[in-house]
Amino acid sequence: MESTPMVLTMADVLPAGAEIFVGLAACLLLLVDAVLGDRGRNAVFVLAIASLAGAAWVSSDVAVAARTVVLGGHFVADPMGTVLKLFAYGAAAVTLLYSRDYLERRELLKGEYLVLALFAVLGIQVIVSAGSLLALYLGIEIMSLSLYAMVAFDREDGVAAESAMKYFVLGAIASGALLYGISILYGVTGSIRIDGIAAAVAGEGAPAIGLLFGLAFIVVGVAFKFGAVPFHMWLPDVYHGAPTPVTLFVGSAPKIASFALAMRVLAEALGGVAGAWQEMLIVIAALSMIVGNVVAIAQSNIKRMLAYSTISHVGFILLGVLAGTAAGYRAAMFYTLTYVITTTAAFGVVLWLSRKGFEADALEDYKGLNRRSPWFAFVMLLVMFGLAGVPPTVGFWAKLQVIAAVLDVNLTWLAALAVLMSVIGAFYYLRIVKLMYFDEPTSTSPVESGLAVRLMLSVNGLAILALGLYPGALLRLCEHVLP
Repeated sequence: MESTPMVLTMADVLPAGAEIFVGLAACLLLLVDAVLGDRGRNAVFVLAIASLAGAAWVSSDVAVAARTVVLGGHFVADPMGTVLKLFAYGAAAVTLLYSRDYLERRELLKGEYLVLALFAVLGIQVIVSAGSLLALYLGIEIMSLSLYAMVAFDREDGVAAESAMKYFVLGAIASGALLYGISILYGVTGSIRIDGIAAAVAGEGAPAIGLLFGLAFIVVGVAFKFGAVPFHMWLPDVYHGAPTPVTLFVGSAPKIASFALAMRVLAEALGGVAGAWQEMLIVIAALSMIVGNVVAIAQSNIKRMLAYSTISHVGFILLGVLAGTAAGYRAAMFYTLTYVITTTAAFGVVLWLSRKGFEADALEDYKGLNRRSPWFAFVMLLVMFGLAGVPPTVGFWAKLQVIAAVLDVNLTWLAALAVLMSVIGAFYYLRIVKLMYFDEPTSTSPVESGLAVRLMLSVNGLAILALGLYPGALLRLCEHVLP
């Protein structure tokens, strides 16, 4: 008997309006750039920012109050997805704004770069709203392929090309593992839809051995996208070798996609076997916190230091996920959003301090920054305090939330380890503060940057402090979308 073909209605397409908008905007941007050429770079940049603003408007306009599944179960619209998308748009827009001067000085501000950024955002959108494992894989590939090209965008930089090659090869292996896990889950549950897999697992319709075998490969893929130990090998090399604007992009919005991936696959599809993946995540989270914090101490390059810092923060995010409770998921989401805000400001300062022929990526470059620019030295201080989890910045509340989540499930030793790693991590963050305020400057030349960058960087830094003083609004938002 032939199956009845699915007829799409406006009610099916409307929830995916933001994805359609971004896809069309990226194609339009490519055409405009081809027509205008070099003389239209500023117009193309403005169009890219406007596209992200338009996507935010569309996402807000089509937002739903309750979970809605459309497009044959492959697309999920829910409040969590709306919030994550809005933060992704904001992170991408701020990233492009910080990057403009750097890219212009190095003749890298091209339409192709902006188109790749929009396609990466499209991949993030698809991941966030994926209702099936097939849609998740499609989103991952759209995002990853865009990021590979962005890392290698500077064709004359051999280090960037090497980093992109490492990223591509290891990413292909991780994608293969994830796809293999998806195929096994389909074989044992008979469905690639997230709700179908959840129903099969809850009804014990899936063989235990086959399910656990597929779960292992799924966790490998999720851990790689996060950059968690022992699947972290790509992250320091990519952060260090890529142009700083690309490093900023890779380290910000895609982390939102990684959190969404973990939520859709582990919390929603495989929540019925939480005990199995919880044990795997405990090991991964503990190793990530230990390796990330300890190895970061030995770094003399701030991009590599922030790379290992990212690995440690991934460990903290996974603490909330592995708790397997609503409070844990809310804590992980809160930590992810605050981490994106903080790390965006961190690389923003690096870009602000950079100039043509000078990357500002060595720790020595931050000596005496307070004498050259007291205000932005203070912004960097807020960033370092936020990453270290020092009150009154928002990083303190983020760490407190995930530690409380693991305490609620009686993982006291893991909470103690997280506290210990926070103390160790504070060393290399406070080392930057010491260099800025107590060492003699290596250069006395003024730092030149545009007004828009200075204004946005100031707002970004103050947001870290404001959310630390008044964390209730963001906490309530996470509670609202993850009740």
